[in-house]
Amino acid sequence: MLLNIALAFVGVAVGIIFGAIPGMTATMAVAVFLPMTYALDLVPALWLLLGLYVGGISGGLVPAILINVPGTPSSVCTGFDGHPMARRGEGERALKIGITASLMGGLISLAVLALLTPPLARMAIKFSAVEKFLIILFAMTVIAALSKGSMTKGVLSGFLGVLLSLVGELTMNNKMRMVPAFLKSDLRAGFQLLPLLIGLFAIMQMFQEAEKGMKANAMDEGVDAKNAQKFSLKDFKGQWVNVIRSSLLGTFMGILPGVGGSAASLIAYSQAKTWSKHPELLGTGAPEGLIASESSNNGLTGGALVPLLSLGIPGDSTTAVLIGAFMLQGIQVGPLFIQQNGEIWNQILIALLACNFIMFLVMFFPIKLISKVVNVKSARMYPVILIMCIVGAYATRSGVMFDVWCLLIFGILGYIMSKIGLPTAPFLIGFILGKDLEKYFLEAVRGNNYSLAPFFTRPIAIVLWVLIVAFLGYSIWDNAKGKRMEKAGMKD
Repeated sequence: MLLNIALAFVGVAVGIIFGAIPGMTATMAVAVFLPMTYALDLVPALWLLLGLYVGGISGGLVPAILINVPGTPSSVCTGFDGHPMARRGEGERALKIGITASLMGGLISLAVLALLTPPLARMAIKFSAVEKFLIILFAMTVIAALSKGSMTKGVLSGFLGVLLSLVGELTMNNKMRMVPAFLKSDLRAGFQLLPLLIGLFAIMQMFQEAEKGMKANAMDEGVDAKNAQKFSLKDFKGQWVNVIRSSLLGTFMGILPGVGGSAASLIAYSQAKTWSKHPELLGTGAPEGLIASESSNNGLTGGALVPLLSLGIPGDSTTAVLIGAFMLQGIQVGPLFIQQNGEIWNQILIALLACNFIMFLVMFFPIKLISKVVNVKSARMYPVILIMCIVGAYATRSGVMFDVWCLLIFGILGYIMSKIGLPTAPFLIGFILGKDLEKYFLEAVRGNNYSLAPFFTRPIAIVLWVLIVAFLGYSIWDNAKGKRMEKAGMKD
C-alpha cells in the first residue's frame, strides 16, 4: 500500500508539472509514463497513471490564473475570472479557490463513478451522433452568454473560430476527400488547439505589454496588495449549488465519449453565468466563474472512466491511453469488467480518492510560493514564458515548425481582435467546438441516409432543442435588457 501511495504522489506531482506547462497535457503525461508501467503490476501502475491523470487536469489552473495561459484545454474558462483576480493582487486566493473547487469536483465525480456507473453507461450509449451534435450546439450557446452588451461582435468572433477550426482534410469512409489541390501540406492537419491557445493568450498579452512598455511588473497594473482579499471558505458561501451543478455537468460530459473537458468547462461556465445573481461580474474576477470551471473539469476525471470501465469506450484521449495499461496486463475492459475484476475496481476507486486528496495537499499548502510568480518583473518573466510557449507549440506534434508559426499568427490575430473590439473568448469557443460540430453532424447525416428528420424527432434531441432555444432566447432578452439599462443610465 505504501508503494501505491508513493507512486500516486509521484504521479500527481509530475502531472501537475505537465498540466502547468502550456503545450503539455495530462494525456502526454500518461503516455510518457505508460512504458514505465511495464515492470509494475496492474494495481501499482493504475495508482501511478491515475495520479498523472488527476494532477495533469488540475495543474492547468496555475498558468491560467497567473499568466492567463491555459495549461490544458479544459482550463480555458479558468482564466476568465482567475486572471483578473491575480491582476488585482489576489493570485493566491484565486489559486486556492480553484484547487478547492478541483477537489470538490473530483470527489463528486468519484461518487458518481462508484454509485451510478452501470445506469449512466446505459444512458450514455443511447446518445447517437445526433445527440452529440446537439450537445455541442448547446455548448456553443455560451457565446451568446459571454457576449452580453456586444452580441453581434461575439457571434461574429465565434463564427470566425468555427471557420478556422474547419481548415484541413475531411476524412470520410476512411478516405481523404474534399482536399483542395492548392492546400498547403502543413495545413492538411488543420490548426492545432494548443498553439492557438498559447498564441491567443500568451503571445497576444506580450504584444499588449510591449505596446505599453515592460518596465513595470506584468501584474502591477491594478494590484493593491493591502486591500486584496484573502482566501477563506466564505468564498464558497452560496456556491454549493454551483459546485454540485458544475461537477455533475463535467462528470456527464466525461461520460459522453469524445466530447472532452473543453466543452464541459464551457457549459458549466455558461450555466453559472445564466443562474448567477450578478452575471455581469463573471469575467471580471468573480470566484463564481472560477469555481464553475475548475469543479467541472475535475468532474471529468471520474466521468471519463465510466464508459471506459463499463463499455470499453474511452471517454477522452487520456483514458484511451489508459486502455493500454489494461491491455499490457491482459485485462479486457467492458461490460463484464467490474464483475470479473472486483478487486481492481475497488483499487481504482481508492486510488482516485487518494489522488484527489494528494493533489489538494501538493498544491494548496505550497501555493503561496507558486503565486510569487506574479512578482517577477516582466522583462525577466516574459522571455522565459516565450521560450516555454515555443517549446510547447513545437512539441504539440513532436516537432512541427508550422505550429510555432501558428503561435505567432494567432498571437497577432488576438492582438488585432483586441484593437477592433472583437472578443477572443467566443472565437476560442467556436474553434474548440467547431470541428466536433462538423464531425457529429456528418456522422448523424450519413448514419440516417442523409435525412435531417432524426434531429427533430428523437426524444432526447427534442429536449436539447428546447434547451438551446430557451437559453438563446434568455441570452437575447438579457442582452437587450442590459442595453436598455445602459441607455437609461447614460440619460441619467
